Amino acid sequence: MQFTTSADGTKIAYDIVGEGTPVVLVAGAIGHRAIDPVSGALAGLLARRHTVLNYDRRGRGDSVDTAPYAVEREIEDLNAVIEAAGGEAAIYGISSGAVLAIRAAGGLPGITRLAVYEPPVIVDDSRPPLPGDYVEQLDALLDDGRSFDALALFMTAAVGAPVEYVDAMRGEPFWPGMAAVAHTLAYDGRVMGETMSGRPLPAEWADITVPALVIDGGASDPYVRSGADALGALLPNASRVTLDGQTHMVDPAVLAPVLLDFFAA
Repeated sequence: MQFTTSADGTKIAYDIVGEGTPVVLVAGAIGHRAIDPVSGALAGLLARRHTVLNYDRRGRGDSVDTAPYAVEREIEDLNAVIEAAGGEAAIYGISSGAVLAIRAAGGLPGITRLAVYEPPVIVDDSRPPLPGDYVEQLDALLDDGRSFDALALFMTAAVGAPVEYVDAMRGEPFWPGMAAVAHTLAYDGRVMGETMSGRPLPAEWADITVPALVIDGGASDPYVRSGADALGALLPNASRVTLDGQTHMVDPAVLAPVLLDFFAA
């Protein structure tokens, strides 16, 4: 494990493996190195050709948190990791981490290529939009110390899991570990902004000219495909790939060859 320092002094932890042109992995909601074996496995597969930096977003794992939160601070964190990689890197983001990666690509010159897997944007009526006060609800629950309930709200409102399924999850051994970083769910809510509202994606994303790859799983929910199609059409230099049989819990062995081909292009 190594550390880099963001612009506001926040210490950001990361692992580094492999040798070659740099690639930075950006986790989605809740995910960090200690509880996400998928990102570690993906890093190992990409390390055959690349120097891969897998970092903990602020407030998670071994990274520090610094108040007040702002999406701009998270972009600065990612920039610090890119600087640690030598100043330029391709980036791969999954889920809400994909949206953070997209936002960063609009402002960081060090990003050379952008790959995203299933950004959870909602652009039509294929599923209910996120409640307009979702972030405020999270803030209120977290201010009251109700991290388990904040996690349940995320699972039902954002992920779309049935209430009875989430209630059953509360008794599982992994639930407390997820709840320990529940305060960062409000961060991801702010990263997502209005992109889960059922309305078109931000028009300014059309100004992102870095080569991009938008990926989804063929067995994922219809709204995921709609969002990926919309994003692929909006980004001016994007390609689209669907991985047959894959869901949001993508198999690194299926994903890695697609990323390796894109990063080598």
